[in-house]
Amino acid sequence: MPSLNKFSRERSKRLAVLSVIIFALCLTIPLISFSRQSANFSFDGLQAVEGAPGARVFINPEADFSVYTRVMIMEPFVAFRRDWQRDQNRRRGRNINARDMQRIKADVASFFMQILTQRLQFDNGYEIVDEVDYDVLLLRPAIIDLDITSPDVAASGRRTNTASAGQATLHIELFDSVSGAIIGRAIDPQIAHSAGGSVSWNNGTMNRAEGRRIFTLWADQLRSFLDQHYTKD
Repeated sequence: MPSLNKFSRERSKRLAVLSVIIFALCLTIPLISFSRQSANFSFDGLQAVEGAPGARVFINPEADFSVYTRVMIMEPFVAFRRDWQRDQNRRRGRNINARDMQRIKADVASFFMQILTQRLQFDNGYEIVDEVDYDVLLLRPAIIDLDITSPDVAASGRRTNTASAGQATLHIELFDSVSGAIIGRAIDPQIAHSAGGSVSWNNGTMNRAEGRRIFTLWADQLRSFLDQHYTKD
């Protein structure tokens, strides 16, 4: 027969397992309830803004945007769609290497920075600065899932007959520059179409024109968001 000590140890183990299960259930029920009540909030407590420009916009509802009269912009981060290089080389017969990708990313970042700066400064807008202060809003933009249908790569010498020059998603975060606290986020995917949506040969000129259109749209959405809702006259 099993000893009394062994029986006691087994009983203690079962009670311990049962206690863990009950504890986990007690935690899960409130979490489920909280998640349902927080459907309009991001993972870090930002609240969704209904009717705001951009596909998805979140802000800290307690943030006072009226204090920000100047803007500091971090260098835009650019990331291609996963497997973009492989698809270009295998399916479209190009020869795009890592150096080409770095050049394209640098060009995209520089072009977006130029347009964003211009649109924020336009018509007595925001002063762009390079240091933090109490009235400085810090922007951290990223262009992700970049998918250029026909990249301007001299070595390939190819163009693509398509109705779209590509697509990209803006992911931009807004911070209080002094505390570093995040106070806003916007995520907006855009597709670059050819004029009138017709099928045409895509090339570097069209890529830049469509890039300018999309980047200007994103910059104007941000400017409108700040001007109309969160700045003082």
